[in-house]
Amino acid sequence: MSSQVDRIGTSGTLAAPRILPYPHTPVLSLKAQRFLLRSVLSVSDIVTLAFAFRLAFWFRFDLGWTVAPEVVPDAEFYPTLIALLVPLWVAIFILFRLYDPHLILGGIAEYSRTFNACTAATMFVILATFIEPRFVVSRFWVVSAWALSFVLIAATRFFWRRVAYGLRSRGFLLIPAVIVGTNEEAEALASDLGQWRSSGLRILGFVASESRPSHHRMTLPVLGSLEEIREIVQDHDIEDLVVSITALNREELLSLCESVNNLPDVHLRLSSGLYELLTTRVSVQTLGTVPLISMNKIRLAPQEVYVKTLLDYVLALAGLIVLSPLLIVIALLIRFDSPGPVFYRRRVLGVGGSEFDAFKFRTMRQDGDAVLSQNRELAQQFEANHKLKEDPRVTRVGRWLRKYSLDELPQLFNVLLGQMGLVGPRMICPAEGDKYGRHKVNLLTVKPGITGLWQVSGRSDLTYEERVRLDMYYIRHYSLWLDLQILFVQTLPAVMKSRGAY
Repeated sequence: MSSQVDRIGTSGTLAAPRILPYPHTPVLSLKAQRFLLRSVLSVSDIVTLAFAFRLAFWFRFDLGWTVAPEVVPDAEFYPTLIALLVPLWVAIFILFRLYDPHLILGGIAEYSRTFNACTAATMFVILATFIEPRFVVSRFWVVSAWALSFVLIAATRFFWRRVAYGLRSRGFLLIPAVIVGTNEEAEALASDLGQWRSSGLRILGFVASESRPSHHRMTLPVLGSLEEIREIVQDHDIEDLVVSITALNREELLSLCESVNNLPDVHLRLSSGLYELLTTRVSVQTLGTVPLISMNKIRLAPQEVYVKTLLDYVLALAGLIVLSPLLIVIALLIRFDSPGPVFYRRRVLGVGGSEFDAFKFRTMRQDGDAVLSQNRELAQQFEANHKLKEDPRVTRVGRWLRKYSLDELPQLFNVLLGQMGLVGPRMICPAEGDKYGRHKVNLLTVKPGITGLWQVSGRSDLTYEERVRLDMYYIRHYSLWLDLQILFVQTLPAVMKSRGAY
């Protein structure tokens, strides 16, 4: 995720990141690359599904796990059933666009489509048992096959997405694209989308608008004007046209749509004009004959909010119960190590700008401010980054607690109080809010988290600007699936490595 990082301007607002240098274009055509990728994914899915179904069979018939012991299905029927269900699952994967070249390996949303596809395939099997009474299948096997197929397919897609990121660094699987417009928004779009490891785009340049020409030098070449758009697309094999909506007037936008609508394999993508602020989902509703776009209050759908809230409460409560002996030991160590309270309350900002006290185990000396004031250089460094690698205020026990992020365990109480989430952006104090500029509005739409992208991406080794950028990336891609990936896949390895923990 570190490639998502940009800088903060002197005015306190985020500036656009620099565009990463593009790798050389491979000899193999993009069409051939996609064919190979889909072939690999298809074979991977077939093998994974066969393994998932066989593993479910092992649970049911070899280990004897069941929910209905009185029902004894025919075990010899399952090899044939598995041979029939694997192509059925793959066919449903196709219907759910899990092999669409513009969607595969595209991010967290792929997990949602995988879950829906596995659920739809499972419902098909259940429906078949109602239609044909002679078709008897173990209920435990069906549930196990559904769960294992989703988990294992999601895991393999996670693996292949990492492979795809590596291939992109060598020039593969990058879609040729241009930014239509040459204003500040176009420059910001090019910079964000120019982080090609995650976007998958090879931004070749800009297309100029005559009504609103650029008044400064662009970071990429201007390939031509709107009147030459068809020639630009054909000469450079462009597939994606990303339009800076604020750079074109109405007539230019309509003309652009007419020019490219009949071009095969060309996708026209319109920026919102407020993409730097637009972090929530949008919905389109037609009133009369006019389609209108509405911005939702939060990015998550209502059912996702319920699931995330339930997950936060259940895991936080379970964590406090399981870790209670460790919490008591840590409290005693802090007491014996240095004078002062066991807990430290940090005043931070929550959703909507409300302030609350975030609990942490105390890791600093009581006279920490006096110690820091004696070293002007360290004080200035702390003022700039809000972190010090060699902090003289940290106690012996505190340094150990920070190394493994154990000082943050009391924040589980904040989760139970509804003030924080297990996963979220980094919590900040009220004074830090000004450094986010207009992006502060985005930050305050989501509960701060005990863990998050900044923690699994390097923690304090990141610059302050990088941490801000990761917060913005998280909020713009806020989803239940992203939370699950950070919480269960990335957090534990990051804590064990203790990289950037000080």
